[in-house]
Amino acid sequence: MAATALSADVLAKYEPVIGLEVHVQLLTASKIFCGCANKFGSGPNTNICPVCLGLPGALPVLNAKAVEFAVLASLALNCEVREQSIFARKNYFYPDLPKGYQISQYDKPLAEHGWIEVPTADGSIKRIGITRLHMEEDAGKSLHDSFADSATRTYLDLNRCGTPLAEIVSEPDIRTPDEAFEYLTRLKEILLYTAVSDCNMEEGSLRCDANVSVRLKGAPKFGTKAEVKNVNSFRFIRAALEFEIERQIEVIEEGGRVVQETRLWNAHEGRTYPMRSKEQAHDYRYFPEPDLPPLILTRDFLTQKNGQLPELPEARRKRMIAEYELNPKDAHTLTASREFADQFEAAAKTAKNPRRVANILLSELGGRLKAQGLELDQSPVSMAGVVMAADLLDEDKISSKQMKGLFDICFEKGEDFPAVYEREKPQQLTDASAIEAMIDQIIVANPKQVEQYRAGKKTMAGFFVGQVMKASKGQANPALLNELVTKKLDG
Repeated sequence: MAATALSADVLAKYEPVIGLEVHVQLLTASKIFCGCANKFGSGPNTNICPVCLGLPGALPVLNAKAVEFAVLASLALNCEVREQSIFARKNYFYPDLPKGYQISQYDKPLAEHGWIEVPTADGSIKRIGITRLHMEEDAGKSLHDSFADSATRTYLDLNRCGTPLAEIVSEPDIRTPDEAFEYLTRLKEILLYTAVSDCNMEEGSLRCDANVSVRLKGAPKFGTKAEVKNVNSFRFIRAALEFEIERQIEVIEEGGRVVQETRLWNAHEGRTYPMRSKEQAHDYRYFPEPDLPPLILTRDFLTQKNGQLPELPEARRKRMIAEYELNPKDAHTLTASREFADQFEAAAKTAKNPRRVANILLSELGGRLKAQGLELDQSPVSMAGVVMAADLLDEDKISSKQMKGLFDICFEKGEDFPAVYEREKPQQLTDASAIEAMIDQIIVANPKQVEQYRAGKKTMAGFFVGQVMKASKGQANPALLNELVTKKLDG
């Protein structure tokens, strides 16, 4: 039964301990030990061969590109990459594992001792350790539904067998579901920046299992852990951890004992279920893979790969904040993907005011794209159009209101900003004497409001600004208008 709501006092007595295991499919053209296509969405059992199926006499050959991608990921995660690592056989029997074992790495993995920094609830930065990153092959997929006889039969699609994986195991340093969410978010960003994976959770190219236990605060030993599997979004991982923490605390508070087991998350019910008892390393009978020699990486190779690392998200944010005078929130949004950050920086370098480009990109353009369910590459306004709008604003050739109107036309007609601007050509009124004449007329027509302003209600200046803006059909220069209104009213 589901965990009941526990009081804050009871929850505060305990400390969760969380570790995450993330499996990332590497974006190679072929599989890790054979030449079959590494491609999602093909017809069932079409991308398979004797090596994938573990047929007698078939021998694995390691994919060099998979090694390159795994090394890049390791370096980006601050890991120490071994110059010699060993592949091993991990033996277990599952219908979707035709060989009866998985080629993985065990006591000598590719990389160890890495870390990711994440923000915490109090605003500080916390370093989450990464125990190891090792290479392995994926298993196939058991299909339990979508067939007429799914109630009595399981179908197997072995296309996924042999897909190259990097398994990234964190230290048990995570203490809250929110920290787990932040860790996964930053891990995904780093992997996308290095282009080693597309991290598509819906297609299974990024999967996460969470190990969670609870202990009394201050206790020296960890509690008994449960592993939560079958979670297909970061949001659900956070929810699954919240449930599991409360469930374990409730078991302990009622005098019970937490059992070490693997549990499945049911998103519809918002709870976890027991699946099986948790295996130990000895259950897998690991031994070195006899058909693969040790993987040896030279120092020159590692130096070369280190030089190929792109500027990573956190470093890029810091630089962009300093270089373009962005606030941290805007910098975070602009660097959410490498492609978006590249497009912004290319535009910012050609603009008079990069910060204004960021504001237009995130507010004017971003807001309209979100409202219409469009991606950036579907925008009628190009990055060159955003730069032109920013420069026109910077030169006081159009007002913010005029720019908004032009953007509305762009989205309504599906046209880029330069074409719409050239056709509409809104002119900003910067003639001080013309603006003063309009202000004088509004003042004469509204003596009551003038009296209120001069009696101390200074906010009435906004009324006069609005009236003049209306009379000028939105063309009066806002900064000049505000200055002249205040001058006239105070005079």
